[in-house]
Amino acid sequence: MKIAAYRHQGQQGVGRVSQDGCQLEPFQLSAQDAALGALPIVEAQAAGRALPATGAPIALADVQLLAPIPRPRRNVFCVGKNYHAHAKEFAGSGFDSSAKSGGDIPKDPIIFSKVPESVIGPNEAILKPAVSDALDYEAELTIVIGQGGKGISKADAMKHVWGYTIINDFTARDWQGRHSQWLLGKSFDTFCPMGPWLVTADECDGRNTDVKCWVNGELRQNANTKDFIFDIPTLIECISAGITLYPGDLIATGTPAGVGIGFNPPRYLKSGDVVKIEIGGIGVLENPLR
Repeated sequence: MKIAAYRHQGQQGVGRVSQDGCQLEPFQLSAQDAALGALPIVEAQAAGRALPATGAPIALADVQLLAPIPRPRRNVFCVGKNYHAHAKEFAGSGFDSSAKSGGDIPKDPIIFSKVPESVIGPNEAILKPAVSDALDYEAELTIVIGQGGKGISKADAMKHVWGYTIINDFTARDWQGRHSQWLLGKSFDTFCPMGPWLVTADECDGRNTDVKCWVNGELRQNANTKDFIFDIPTLIECISAGITLYPGDLIATGTPAGVGIGFNPPRYLKSGDVVKIEIGGIGVLENPLR
């Protein structure tokens, strides 16, 4: 099942995407719940409640897709250096504040976050900040937590995965390099494109799916999540060891090799560039830089 948040005739809505991808079946939600995107649907399923009734189908071509969870309830959890090849390219970039303690390949997951206000939806413009010229893309499979919990074991972790979406962990590399912590460089306004929708775990195997990213039609990133250093159960076990996870929490699982900082010289983005991310079983997320 794919769940999309959208705007249609000036109203926000949430709907189930048809199997052929051509229509939406809108859930009957209050305006307050619809403003939360797919979050009420995830919460309902996590609590074992029935899904809301649906109305007459709407053509997908007639709606504007929004970020599936337009404003997460709290920061998006993110994972640094979680593909072997990317860990090596990043360690040599000079922007890696973890290299001294962890070397090229980290011994434990590197966890940081992005603020909820940085989230935008498909086709929305990423806004180039006046204070940075070192802008970079990061294609990332993102876990959507269903059943919450604390102290979740690796053996039970996949039971807590509702599904997946795509996030572009957009980054101001100069700000990332300037500060020992990555929050500022990762959390500028519009720096968290998300979408095109949420996909339930029965339709996407996050442990074995392709992650690709193009810049202006040029393939830059091309990997499979089998290349993770820390798999999905390990990430959930690590984060939940001391933090209670809740339905709708998001965990961006890291990016493959091929980011702009990995080139010599770096290939940073400029205004007018278009970043397109495709993840198998989910779909395509595309955003221009303005």
